Amino acid sequence: MTHPTPTDGRSHLDNGGRAPWHPLARQAFLQALDDGWADPRRLHTEGRRAAALLDGAREAVADVLGARTEEVRFTPSHTASLHAAVVQVARARRRHGHDVVVGAVERAAVLHAAEHAAGPAGRRVTVAVDGYGRADADAFVEALRHDGVALAALQHANGEVGTTQPVEAVHEAARAAGVPLVVDAGASLGHAVVGPAWDVLAADPADWGGPAGIGVAAVRHRARTVADGPEDPEPWAPGGISVPAAFAAAVALQAVQADRGDADGRRRALVDQVRARVAQIPDVEVVGDPSDRLPHVATFSFLYVDGEALVSELDRAGFAVGSGSACTASTLEPSHVLAAMGVLTHGNVRIALDRSTDAADVERFLDVLPGAVARVRDMLGVQGL
Repeated sequence: MTHPTPTDGRSHLDNGGRAPWHPLARQAFLQALDDGWADPRRLHTEGRRAAALLDGAREAVADVLGARTEEVRFTPSHTASLHAAVVQVARARRRHGHDVVVGAVERAAVLHAAEHAAGPAGRRVTVAVDGYGRADADAFVEALRHDGVALAALQHANGEVGTTQPVEAVHEAARAAGVPLVVDAGASLGHAVVGPAWDVLAADPADWGGPAGIGVAAVRHRARTVADGPEDPEPWAPGGISVPAAFAAAVALQAVQADRGDADGRRRALVDQVRARVAQIPDVEVVGDPSDRLPHVATFSFLYVDGEALVSELDRAGFAVGSGSACTASTLEPSHVLAAMGVLTHGNVRIALDRSTDAADVERFLDVLPGAVARVRDMLGVQGL
């Protein structure tokens, strides 16, 4: 099932982290508004009905993850999942140490949580990445061997450039060292196979076509956590979560998982086309691993181009794209991911293709992009350099 085609002539190519709702997610959400509006902790009929929907959602997510239902919980957001995962595991490991080992291109939520969890008694140990954005597996393994490591965190794949990470090798070393591994699968789940190499996992329903305002956290029974903060019956989601949102997230995940092979094979071919055509534009750097990557993400940076100006120029042409030239929309600081990779940090464009993105959208984008780049360079007075 595809999403409705926009009628305004626009093409939304910025689907990483916030994709259009899958149609089945919409249906599930509306159903749960009728059947799951009550507090699932109540013992009356309405509460039990909501609890049944919530349990079903956890079971569906657990099935995709290869986890037990009781290991899956929902949180208020992906950021909340990451913060709680790092902080709660670190707190449970205080007798073993305070250091937190992370990859240099983890999302900011993980890096900030690692600093917080390490505190004044520990360190955030940052492992360098190569030019593709892949963490150095040998350096990661070596860092895990040191005394005083509380936990490690490594993303499954980088959502900014698409490169997958050596999660299996790092997890094997972490198990040997007795160190829990937190895996951020926020850019991967629903798009790529996320295997069993994790102790705690966080995922983002908004990235696979579920609603925003809900997150997923899975904790293996072998991984101990201790809640951090005021006492609450739901330490991963104080006050509880939206049952309709959780139910819609699970239904969307089942739907995208069912057609993942076909959808992602098609999107990988489109991304290959984008990478090849963009490389023909003068003074461009196509970043990320060309093959060992997510199937739907393409990122490239242009010399002599301001990233924000290029995003605006493309928006005027009818294309919504992302940019790694800033960590957030409110800062002009270069992306820490691109900086860690040693590639161009400005003039950056990132596209993430949704399942509804068709070849015509991509072809039109590729036809418009060279002219947009030329216009921005002309505005900056650097044309012909």
